Amino acid sequence: MNSLKDRVAIVTGASRGIGLGIAKELVERGAKVCITARKPDPLAEAVEELGGGAVAIGVPGKADDPAHQDDAIARTIETFGSLDFLVNNTGINPIYGPILDVDTDAAAKLFGVNVLSPLSWTRKARDAWMGEHGGSVVNVASIAGLRTSPGIGMYGVTKAALIRLTMELAGELAPGIRVNAVAPAIVKTKFATALYEDREEEVASAYPMKRLGVPADIAGAVGFLLSDQASWLTGQTLVLDGGVTLGGGL
Repeated sequence: MNSLKDRVAIVTGASRGIGLGIAKELVERGAKVCITARKPDPLAEAVEELGGGAVAIGVPGKADDPAHQDDAIARTIETFGSLDFLVNNTGINPIYGPILDVDTDAAAKLFGVNVLSPLSWTRKARDAWMGEHGGSVVNVASIAGLRTSPGIGMYGVTKAALIRLTMELAGELAPGIRVNAVAPAIVKTKFATALYEDREEEVASAYPMKRLGVPADIAGAVGFLLSDQASWLTGQTLVLDGGVTLGGGL
């Protein structure tokens, strides 16, 4: 459990939900973390929840803003002395409906945050620290990127691209930097509320494990992928779905 002791991570989109769950897991394993999110107040509350300034800092900003990325990486290294891990968790899904009806500008924004932003974060982490010292990256994808996902199809296309990006980066950055991904099914967070609200039991009935995910289900897997226990793993996407993809449900 202490395999991450004294390592340093950036977790994007981590003021709540899966991102905060991952940050908690890393701190519990001995790491120090920089968390990011758009809104300063929830971010500050999350830092305190993690244990305060001795183990965590928060840097507010938009995940796809290059200046914010530079600031977060610089402050992480200045505060904690390294940057060993990067978790690209931030994702958006403001679009619902058929892909053919999606506005082009909205689709471009979706790709910018869900695909190009993780690419930029990874490039900057490599240039600032990992290229010389090594490191590990985990991208948070989705089972929507592995199969058809009616209603959130464009989101699924971006997550499919993120999974492929993970593979390409793993090949380019090996052996010094490992790059893997996780692909969750529905996890009970504010982000996913529309997928199960007022019908959780019905939705969960399609899952062999008979429940939806919680952030801790994802966090433990991410902690493993970042750790030395996964030192021979790169370019892989770990499906975390309660078994739902075995039967074809969402």
